[in-house]
Amino acid sequence: MDPMDATDAMDPRDSMDATNPVGPADGWDPVDPVDPVDPVDPASAAPGAGRATGLPPLIPRSVLFGNPHRMSPALSPDGERLAFLAPAASGVLNVHAGPWRDRAFRQVTADAGRGVRAFAWSADGRHILYVQDRDGDENTHLYAVDPDARDGAGARDLTPYPGVQARIVSVDPRRPDRLLVGLNLRDPAVHDAYRLDPATGALELAARDAGFSRWVADGELRVRGALRPHPDGAVSLLVRDTETDPWRELLRAGPEDAPALRPFGFESDGRHLLLLSSQDADTARLLRVDSVTGRREVLYADPAYDVDGVGVRPGTGEAQFVLVRRERNDLEVLDPALAEDFAALRAAAPGDVTVLGRDRADRHWLVQHNTDDAPAGYRVLHRARDGAPARTEYLFSHLPALDGQPLARVEPFRFTARDGLTVHGYLTFPPGAGRHRLPTVLCVHGGPWTRDQWGFRAETQWLANRGYLCVQVNFRGSTGYGKEFTRAGDREWGGRMQDDLQDAVRHCAARGHTDPGRVAVFGGSYGGYAALAGAAFTPAAYRCAVAVAAPSSLLTFIESVPATWGPMAALLRRRVGSPETEADFLRARSPLFAADRIRIPLLVGQGARDPRVRRAESEQLVAALRRSGVPHEYLLFPDEGHGFVRPRNRLAFYAAAERFLAEHLGGRYEE
Repeated sequence: MDPMDATDAMDPRDSMDATNPVGPADGWDPVDPVDPVDPVDPASAAPGAGRATGLPPLIPRSVLFGNPHRMSPALSPDGERLAFLAPAASGVLNVHAGPWRDRAFRQVTADAGRGVRAFAWSADGRHILYVQDRDGDENTHLYAVDPDARDGAGARDLTPYPGVQARIVSVDPRRPDRLLVGLNLRDPAVHDAYRLDPATGALELAARDAGFSRWVADGELRVRGALRPHPDGAVSLLVRDTETDPWRELLRAGPEDAPALRPFGFESDGRHLLLLSSQDADTARLLRVDSVTGRREVLYADPAYDVDGVGVRPGTGEAQFVLVRRERNDLEVLDPALAEDFAALRAAAPGDVTVLGRDRADRHWLVQHNTDDAPAGYRVLHRARDGAPARTEYLFSHLPALDGQPLARVEPFRFTARDGLTVHGYLTFPPGAGRHRLPTVLCVHGGPWTRDQWGFRAETQWLANRGYLCVQVNFRGSTGYGKEFTRAGDREWGGRMQDDLQDAVRHCAARGHTDPGRVAVFGGSYGGYAALAGAAFTPAAYRCAVAVAAPSSLLTFIESVPATWGPMAALLRRRVGSPETEADFLRARSPLFAADRIRIPLLVGQGARDPRVRRAESEQLVAALRRSGVPHEYLLFPDEGHGFVRPRNRLAFYAAAERFLAEHLGGRYEE
């Protein structure tokens, strides 16, 4: 879990089946796009919208930042039905479901607030499970609704406990009548594991949290594995043979290897465990470990990039393919029996393939093709069977309104930082504007322990369409490039991590792409911190900055982390710094204490209910700007948390940001 970007409460395991590449790229980025509601005709935009010679029409913000047409589809365990998120008549995202062959879908949930953001099928297919908090407070409750319901009829709160956060730990077809959930009923800082009956809501304690950060269940949903962080940054993987046996340490990863250690689950024999580990290597490798003898087998490794996910055979838990995020997202096949299936997937459409789910019998797969300059497309793969070849059947795209729009290509690039480190990223050039001396937006990802990746992203396309070169940088500290690259970011907030961003802009300027006098730094969560740091520490490098949900003081930010982070709070202190023992160091890396050096205009956005980066982080910085007379705008959304989820709020923010960037960089805008 990245401290700035919480783990998805619906993701039962880190397999391919729960990923959604067209969804949020970090902890604050909005759900990628939506069907327009009364879209603005670019031809009717104000004169300031300026359609320069050769530039394509403006893509309406209502298309890019409204609701998706359909997204996050999930296949039912029997393979006959499909569920997905789509806007209700009110414009709020809700779950829709029905038989996919007939395309007979109907709305089954009835959220009227921030919308449903994540859901899953129960293992028996009798329930759709979804989580919801209150205006972004992240105290998520777990709900169940009948997939044949209409408009939320009969929806039940399975965890009706005030102030308690529910997390799904595991859903497994081998135990279809239960699911495993984590609940901090006993203590806000610890999530005990419970088996929950979705039909009745009955709970059975499976394991007490004794300073653990992760649970691992076997096929019967018995808790037989756990990760325990240590104060020095190391982490132990503990196992036990039954839930009544004592825990024993299977392996211990030192501070340098702890971030990569990720157990996925037990195979059906109940003995072998799949996990990622960087021990004895620089990159995270997929291992198969005997939980009795400790013997380790390397199933896949790449010398330069981390393995990031695994696809397993339903019912057995055996690894069949892995995800490696290189310049593109690559699936590497481990099981030769899948060769024909993956050949059919790659031939069906351009772009990177993601396997979103499979039915219980493993006859049908739900897949996504994600490319950079088109909406994501969803298909069903009919696997090769009885002599018939594998074939795919198209379902829908996430945003048909993008068809035919002038979308930009995303280009990988690399450069050498000032200390010799090779850093990777992506460039998106504005169509029709050439590649010379362009106004540039440095778009910084959140986390920071995550990374940007190739593919469609609404924000990137928006910036390119408005006439900006969008620069995305996987600065040191980002994940995916091995532990040494990630570790190079330790204690470098406001330091070398910031240098990498500035060096990326210099690289683009040296090649003639960027006009060095027209550069903005833009980001949310950690990216918002980087935007403030750029404005405070190197103001001459940027014309303006946009910061959303941005820590302004590392002292107050670290001291106010939510209790639900539990052991992650110690990791934050180790990687960033400790307010108790390093106050001067953190003060020197905090934009708030260098606010008197800020000379460039700022746009600051904040959700009033954000539990991770609290409202005070933005408001103490805004107060300092006001005292110094620095031009700034402050947008506070009272019904948002760590990110802008409600469509009206997203559209309001991006309208303000677009106008702000146009004023200071000279790009286009839509009234």
